[in-house]
Amino acid sequence: MKQINLYETIFKRKSMRRYDLTPLNKNTLAEISAYMRTLKPIDDNITTEMKILSQKDVKNLPTLKAPHYIAVFSENKEGYLTNAGFMLQQMDLFFSANDIGSCWIGMTKPTEKTLSTSKLEFVILLAFGKPIEIESLYRESTSEFNRKSLEQISNITNANELLEPAGLAPSSGNNQPWFFTGGDGIIHAYCVKSITIMYKRMHMIDMGIAMCHLWIAAKHFGKKVEFINDIAAQNNPPEGYYYIVSLNVK
Repeated sequence: MKQINLYETIFKRKSMRRYDLTPLNKNTLAEISAYMRTLKPIDDNITTEMKILSQKDVKNLPTLKAPHYIAVFSENKEGYLTNAGFMLQQMDLFFSANDIGSCWIGMTKPTEKTLSTSKLEFVILLAFGKPIEIESLYRESTSEFNRKSLEQISNITNANELLEPAGLAPSSGNNQPWFFTGGDGIIHAYCVKSITIMYKRMHMIDMGIAMCHLWIAAKHFGKKVEFINDIAAQNNPPEGYYYIVSLNVK
């Protein structure tokens, strides 16, 4: 399998909802497992675990059925949902770059037997597999994305090369809960306040997905990213939002 620049994949990936249910071959699954061990977290101090599952390992399957799923498990501590989203989005892009479809699944869980195989908390599933032939794997252009404008997600005026990829990130219900402030190499990330606990949980995962796109874009342009907690930014969120994390981009 290839490991091409994931930055390019951001602009053409799409969530795949129809799959050839034939399992991928053992060599491909072994390469996927190897790549999972290389994923970058936001916080090295949060213990995470990922498992490749089959259909029999997942209960209450929706109409979206795939031959395989990645289940993310994590230590429950501050920032763990955003950290999980950040890591799993690297797999989403890796799949797309290698002509494998994938889709986030927020309302389905592994079976009780599968859950018992990890001491960590289950977070979310990512379906993956080969798309059926009639389904296109990629978008023709960014005009096919249904996304908010940059002006709707940020008041930063000099970081479009980073913010545009973040704005193209997938999110639960396509809610795009993020807003970014800052400037001069600092980007503060905020999440919209949620009505329910369920939405808050999903939105925190979504924030990690957007953070992943920011990080990949920064790397593409030869920059380094340090994730930091900025007390001033935390205490001064935009109205209707709460603070997630800041990115120091050098």
